[in-house]
Amino acid sequence: MTVETKLALSAQEVRSFSQNNNEPAAFADFRVAALEKAAELALPKPDKTNITKWNFTEFPVHAVESAKFTSLEELPAEVKALIDIEGQENLYIQRNNTPAFIKVSEELTSKGVIFTDIETAIRDHAELVEKYFMTTAVKVDEHKLAAYHAALVNGGVFVYVPRNVIIEEPLQVVFLNDNEEASLFNHVLIVAEESSAVTYVETYVSTVEEAKGQANIIAEVIVKDNAQVTFGAVDVLAKGYTTYVNRRAHLTRDAKIDWALGLMNDSDTISENITHLVGDGSVADTKTVVVGRGSQKQNFTTEVRHWGKNSDGQILTHGVMKEGAQSIFNGIGKIEHGATKANAEQESRVLMLSEKARGDANPILLIDEDDVTAGHAASVGRVDPTQLYYLMSRGISKAEAERLVIHGFLAPVVTNLPIEGVKKQLTEVIERKVR
Repeated sequence: MTVETKLALSAQEVRSFSQNNNEPAAFADFRVAALEKAAELALPKPDKTNITKWNFTEFPVHAVESAKFTSLEELPAEVKALIDIEGQENLYIQRNNTPAFIKVSEELTSKGVIFTDIETAIRDHAELVEKYFMTTAVKVDEHKLAAYHAALVNGGVFVYVPRNVIIEEPLQVVFLNDNEEASLFNHVLIVAEESSAVTYVETYVSTVEEAKGQANIIAEVIVKDNAQVTFGAVDVLAKGYTTYVNRRAHLTRDAKIDWALGLMNDSDTISENITHLVGDGSVADTKTVVVGRGSQKQNFTTEVRHWGKNSDGQILTHGVMKEGAQSIFNGIGKIEHGATKANAEQESRVLMLSEKARGDANPILLIDEDDVTAGHAASVGRVDPTQLYYLMSRGISKAEAERLVIHGFLAPVVTNLPIEGVKKQLTEVIERKVR
C-alpha cells in the first residue's frame, strides 16, 4: 500500500507566494502549472529502493523568514569555519529561506557576471532565467518531485558567466538551516557561456538536531562550447528531512565539468547526479563520497550520458556505511547511438563498518554504439585487514588505524574541493560520522 501523496499547498497559495515575492506573472503561472502536474505525475523510481511510503510532500510551513546578517562576524561558528572572512570576495549566504548576506566583487560585476539569489534573478533577470529554468537540464514533467520543486521553489542561487569570462576565485555559497520547521526547495542555476570558466562551491549546514521539513533540491548547470565548470558541494542536512537532491549538467562541444560531492546527510536521501555530454569532445569527471550511519536509507544514482563523439565520462564513488545504514549506489554509463569514440569509465567502492550496515554497488553500462571504450569496477567489503596490520605494526592502535584507512579511502573527493574551509569541514564531518 502506498502513502497518498497529498500536496501541502493549493494553487492559490502558490500564486500568492509568487506575487508576494514580486515575481513576473509568467513565473506565477509557471508555478501553478507545475503544481497541477505534480498532482498527476508519479514519483521517480530509483533502482532497488522503494520510496512509495516516503513523505515528500507534506511539511509544517513553506517558507521561514529569518534575520539577515549585517556582517560576517554575526555568523554562527559552524559557518565562520567555512569562510575566509578576510579573503573571500564572492559569497552568498542563505539562512533557511532568506537571502541573508551577499558579497560580489566589482571586478565580476564589471564583466557582466551575475551572482545573486534565485528570487532576485527571477525578478531582475526574468528573460535569462526563463530561458534555462527547468528547460534543458531538468524538465518539470519528469516526475512528481521535479514538478513539486518547480511549484514551490523558495531559495537558491543564479550564476551567469558571460562569454570568454574566466573567474579565477571560487564563488562560495552557504545554505544555513537553523530552524527545524524550514523546508528547502532550493534551486541552483548556473550558466557558463562559450569559453568561460567558473568554480562554484556550495555547503548545506544544519545546526538543528532534527528537522521537520522537506529538502527538495535541484541544481542545473549549463556548460556551453569550450567552457569549464567546477562544482563542489558538501551536504550535511539534519536527520528528519526527507531529502531529494537532483544535480544535473548539460554540456555542448568541448565543454567540461568537474563534480566533487560530499554527501553527508543524516536524513533519508534520494540523490541523482546526471550529466549529459551532448557536444563532441565534452568531458565529465564525477567524484562522490558518502557516509551513512544510524538507520538511514539512501539511494545514489550517478549517470553520465554520452551523446557527443569523443566524449569522456569518469565516475568515482566511495561510500562508508556503519551501524544500520542502508545505501544503494547506482553508477550508469550510457553511450547513445552515434557517440563514436566515447569513453565511459566508472568505479564504485563501499566499506561496511558493522554487521548490520548494507551498501550495494550497482554498476551499469548501456551501450548503443560499437566504436567506444567502456569499463567498470565495483567492490563491497570490510576494511582491508592487511592495511590495518601494516599500520598497527607501526604502533598505531586498531581504532586509529581504521580511522586513517577510512580517511584515505575518501580522500579522492576531499582533496578535490577547492575551498580550504569547505575541505576542512568535510574532513571533520567524516571524522564525526565514522568515529
